[in-house]
Amino acid sequence: MAPDEIADVVAETFLTAWRRLDVVPEDAAPWLFRTASLHVANRRRSSRRRQALDHRLIEGAVETSGFRPEITELDERLVGAINRLPDKEREALVLVAWDGLDPKRAARAAGCSAGAFRVRLHRARSRLKHELEAPFHGPAPHPHPHAQTEDLR
Repeated sequence: MAPDEIADVVAETFLTAWRRLDVVPEDAAPWLFRTASLHVANRRRSSRRRQALDHRLIEGAVETSGFRPEITELDERLVGAINRLPDKEREALVLVAWDGLDPKRAARAAGCSAGAFRVRLHRARSRLKHELEAPFHGPAPHPHPHAQTEDLR
Protein backbone atom coordinates (compact mmCIF):
# COMPACT_ATOMS: atom_id res chain seq x y z
CA MET A 1 0.00 0.00 0.00
CA ALA A 2 1.35 3.41 -0.99
CA PRO A 3 2.17 5.92 1.77
CA ASP A 4 -0.56 8.33 0.66
CA GLU A 5 -3.08 5.49 0.84
CA ILE A 6 -2.05 4.75 4.42
CA ALA A 7 -2.90 8.30 5.42
CA ASP A 8 -6.28 7.92 3.67
CA VAL A 9 -7.00 4.68 5.54
CA VAL A 10 -6.17 6.33 8.86
CA ALA A 11 -8.44 9.25 8.01
CA GLU A 12 -11.26 6.92 6.93
CA THR A 13 -10.85 4.88 10.11
CA PHE A 14 -11.17 7.89 12.40
CA LEU A 15 -14.04 9.26 10.34
CA THR A 16 -15.83 5.94 10.82
CA ALA A 17 -15.10 6.11 14.55
CA TRP A 18 -16.48 9.64 14.72
CA ARG A 19 -19.63 8.68 12.83
CA ARG A 20 -20.15 5.58 14.95
CA LEU A 21 -19.00 6.96 18.27
CA ASP A 22 -21.97 5.29 19.96
CA VAL A 23 -20.60 1.80 19.13
CA VAL A 24 -16.89 2.40 19.75
CA PRO A 25 -15.94 0.45 22.89
CA GLU A 26 -14.10 2.00 25.80
CA ASP A 27 -10.98 0.08 24.79
CA ALA A 28 -11.04 1.50 21.27
CA ALA A 29 -7.67 0.27 19.94
CA PRO A 30 -8.84 -3.21 18.81
CA TRP A 31 -11.98 -1.71 17.26
CA LEU A 32 -9.89 0.89 15.41
CA PHE A 33 -7.47 -1.78 14.13
CA ARG A 34 -10.37 -3.90 12.88
CA THR A 35 -12.00 -0.90 11.22
CA ALA A 36 -8.70 0.03 9.56
CA SER A 37 -8.26 -3.53 8.29
CA LEU A 38 -11.76 -3.40 6.77
CA HIS A 39 -10.88 -0.13 5.01
CA VAL A 40 -7.67 -1.71 3.67
CA ALA A 41 -9.66 -4.71 2.41
CA ASN A 42 -12.14 -2.38 0.70
CA ARG A 43 -9.31 -0.53 -1.03
CA ARG A 44 -7.77 -3.80 -2.22
CA ARG A 45 -11.11 -4.98 -3.60
CA SER A 46 -11.61 -1.64 -5.35
CA SER A 47 -8.14 -1.85 -6.83
CA ARG A 48 -8.78 -5.39 -8.11
CA ARG A 49 -12.11 -4.30 -9.63
CA ARG A 50 -10.41 -1.34 -11.33
CA GLN A 51 -7.65 -3.57 -12.68
CA ALA A 52 -10.20 -6.11 -13.93
CA LEU A 53 -12.17 -3.32 -15.62
CA ASP A 54 -9.01 -1.95 -17.22
CA HIS A 55 -8.18 -5.45 -18.44
CA ARG A 56 -11.70 -5.88 -19.85
CA LEU A 57 -11.40 -2.52 -21.60
CA ILE A 58 -8.06 -3.46 -23.11
CA GLU A 59 -9.48 -6.76 -24.29
CA GLY A 60 -12.59 -5.01 -25.65
CA ALA A 61 -14.86 -7.17 -23.52
CA VAL A 62 -17.12 -4.46 -22.11
CA GLU A 63 -20.61 -4.68 -23.54
CA THR A 64 -23.52 -2.31 -23.10
CA SER A 65 -26.90 -2.39 -24.79
CA GLY A 66 -25.73 -4.33 -27.80
CA PHE A 67 -22.73 -2.05 -28.42
CA ARG A 68 -19.38 -3.75 -28.10
CA PRO A 69 -16.53 -1.50 -29.13
CA GLU A 70 -13.23 -3.16 -29.82
CA ILE A 71 -10.18 -1.23 -28.72
CA THR A 72 -8.76 -1.55 -32.25
CA GLU A 73 -11.85 0.28 -33.57
CA LEU A 74 -11.22 3.28 -31.35
CA ASP A 75 -9.10 6.25 -32.31
CA GLU A 76 -5.57 5.97 -30.93
CA ARG A 77 -5.80 9.51 -29.56
CA LEU A 78 -9.00 8.69 -27.68
CA VAL A 79 -7.52 5.55 -26.12
CA GLY A 80 -4.38 7.46 -25.14
CA ALA A 81 -6.42 10.32 -23.67
CA ILE A 82 -8.61 7.93 -21.66
CA ASN A 83 -5.53 6.10 -20.38
CA ARG A 84 -4.00 9.37 -19.18
CA LEU A 85 -6.98 10.21 -16.99
CA PRO A 86 -6.57 9.68 -13.24
CA ASP A 87 -7.92 6.26 -12.22
CA LYS A 88 -11.08 7.49 -10.47
CA GLU A 89 -11.97 9.81 -13.34
CA ARG A 90 -11.34 7.09 -15.94
CA GLU A 91 -13.56 4.76 -13.90
CA ALA A 92 -16.35 7.38 -13.80
CA LEU A 93 -16.20 7.90 -17.55
CA VAL A 94 -16.19 4.17 -18.24
CA LEU A 95 -19.10 3.44 -15.91
CA VAL A 96 -21.26 6.01 -17.67
CA ALA A 97 -20.05 5.95 -21.28
CA TRP A 98 -19.19 2.27 -21.69
CA ASP A 99 -21.20 0.44 -19.06
CA GLY A 100 -24.26 2.62 -19.62
CA LEU A 101 -24.98 3.34 -15.95
CA ASP A 102 -26.75 6.53 -14.99
CA PRO A 103 -24.68 8.71 -12.64
CA LYS A 104 -26.63 7.64 -9.53
CA ARG A 105 -26.04 3.91 -10.18
CA ALA A 106 -22.48 4.58 -11.31
CA ALA A 107 -21.80 6.38 -8.00
CA ARG A 108 -22.90 3.26 -6.12
CA ALA A 109 -20.65 1.12 -8.33
CA ALA A 110 -17.72 3.47 -7.70
CA GLY A 111 -18.40 3.45 -3.96
CA CYS A 112 -18.88 7.18 -3.56
CA SER A 113 -21.67 9.69 -3.13
CA ALA A 114 -23.67 10.89 -6.14
CA GLY A 115 -22.22 14.38 -5.69
CA ALA A 116 -18.62 13.13 -5.61
CA PHE A 117 -19.30 11.00 -8.66
CA ARG A 118 -20.76 13.95 -10.60
CA VAL A 119 -17.58 15.92 -9.82
CA ARG A 120 -15.39 13.01 -11.00
CA LEU A 121 -17.41 12.64 -14.18
CA HIS A 122 -17.30 16.37 -14.89
CA ARG A 123 -13.53 16.45 -14.36
CA ALA A 124 -13.07 13.34 -16.50
CA ARG A 125 -15.03 14.89 -19.37
CA SER A 126 -13.17 18.20 -19.04
CA ARG A 127 -9.76 16.51 -18.97
CA LEU A 128 -10.69 14.24 -21.88
CA LYS A 129 -11.83 17.24 -23.93
CA HIS A 130 -8.61 19.08 -23.07
CA GLU A 131 -6.52 16.03 -24.02
CA LEU A 132 -8.31 15.62 -27.34
CA GLU A 133 -7.99 19.31 -28.23
CA ALA A 134 -4.25 19.33 -27.55
CA PRO A 135 -1.88 18.82 -30.51
CA PHE A 136 -1.12 15.14 -31.07
CA HIS A 137 2.52 14.17 -30.67
CA GLY A 138 2.08 10.44 -30.35
CA PRO A 139 0.95 8.44 -27.34
CA ALA A 140 1.97 9.91 -24.01
CA PRO A 141 2.95 7.63 -21.15
CA HIS A 142 0.39 6.88 -18.47
CA PRO A 143 0.89 9.32 -15.58
CA HIS A 144 2.57 8.10 -12.45
CA PRO A 145 -0.19 7.02 -10.03
CA HIS A 146 1.08 9.45 -7.40
CA ALA A 147 1.55 12.41 -9.75
CA GLN A 148 -0.59 15.40 -8.93
CA THR A 149 -3.00 16.47 -11.64
CA GLU A 150 -4.09 20.01 -12.30
CA ASP A 151 -7.44 21.06 -10.97
CA LEU A 152 -9.76 22.03 -13.84
CA ARG A 153 -12.54 23.62 -11.83
